[in-house]
Amino acid sequence: MSEPVVSDDLGPGQPSETLGDERTMEQSACEPTTEQSACEADSSGWLDPRLEALLIVATEPVSATELAQVLELPLPEVEAGLIRLASFYDATGRGFELRRIGVGWRYYTRTQYDGVIARSVVEGQSGKLTRAGLETLAVIAYLQPVSRSRIASVRGVNVDSVVRTLVARGLVHEVDKDHDSGAGLLATTTYFLERMGLASLDELPPLAPNLPDARALDEELARLASAGVDGHDTLTDGDEGDS
Repeated sequence: MSEPVVSDDLGPGQPSETLGDERTMEQSACEPTTEQSACEADSSGWLDPRLEALLIVATEPVSATELAQVLELPLPEVEAGLIRLASFYDATGRGFELRRIGVGWRYYTRTQYDGVIARSVVEGQSGKLTRAGLETLAVIAYLQPVSRSRIASVRGVNVDSVVRTLVARGLVHEVDKDHDSGAGLLATTTYFLERMGLASLDELPPLAPNLPDARALDEELARLASAGVDGHDTLTDGDEGDS
């Protein structure tokens, strides 16, 4: 390590520790005594590979706050590093991208290489949702928070079985209780956003113009309820009626 630069103004016997910031400013190169010196932290050459190392082992999206805590750096600096990495991967045409999902960041392969990846996956290795599962998930995503009885009214079939499957896969969860009926209210999870590649529910594609919106659906359900349809979750387990 190079010797610290000492000012000519120092008197005899004055300790070098009194130099403080002057010594740091006069050094010609950044040669830290610890791995996370302020000089290194200001350099993308220090931060970027550490972000990559943390993200490559992540099994789920990692928030910038978590990364900042691990690296002991200011949050804005880490966020800037993540954006810089994402832009670099886009500019260099890598086969993967750094994508923000919800409040976290994670590596994903690019969609244009789905065909290559699909050929490398053993047939039947990844389980897929049935049509009934996809339809039920869509109802929950657009009408959440929503009860099982309301989902069943929209789909016209018993949904208990398929809802249990969605809960088991971590795509939906119970978030509250209906104040009137006491029925559990379901909503999508952050894992749902991750699997769909969405940052938030606001990015869900709009419903087709000819479909009723949530308010119109509420009015129709209220009309049915006033006609004698029980709003409680009284549906029994069993075959939901979908092939």
